[in-house]
Amino acid sequence: MPAATAASPWYKHLWPWIIIAILTTSVCLSLTMVSIAVHNPDNLVNDNYYEAGKGINRSLDREWLAQGLGLKASVHLDEVTGEVQLRLTGASDPQQLELNLISPTQPDKDRKVSLNRIEAGRYVGQLDDQVEGRRFVELLGNQDGQVWRLFEEEKVAHGVTLQLGDEALQGAEHQP
Repeated sequence: MPAATAASPWYKHLWPWIIIAILTTSVCLSLTMVSIAVHNPDNLVNDNYYEAGKGINRSLDREWLAQGLGLKASVHLDEVTGEVQLRLTGASDPQQLELNLISPTQPDKDRKVSLNRIEAGRYVGQLDDQVEGRRFVELLGNQDGQVWRLFEEEKVAHGVTLQLGDEALQGAEHQP
């Protein structure tokens, strides 16, 4: 094939095609990124910071109530049956508790378990599937019409016993 000369049309030269290829690739990749961003929105962004701050204060009030009642819990997840066994110590013994296993980044992996009292300080519930990995473990109960809360970040695995209420409250350094 003869070499292109300066008098030949632009489409017979190599460099315009290289530049067009680079621009086309950039446009295609940009459109792909826009498509990914539109179809997979970031659900961790909170637009209402004021409400989130009020929620944090409500959570701290519930955690102070649990601390004032001297509540501690040990949670055991049975790997064979999926049964959740909980032992609660302290000055509260409600009929029912709610255990939430919250994934920090994937809301579809959150699990909620209702625990029923079978005897003083002992609760049992059923988990439908296995939960493993890093989770926020939240235990909610009632005492005299007020809701208390034990909340910690734990590495959850079946066959492992988790201890709740054994860590200092986060964010409560300035409170009495």
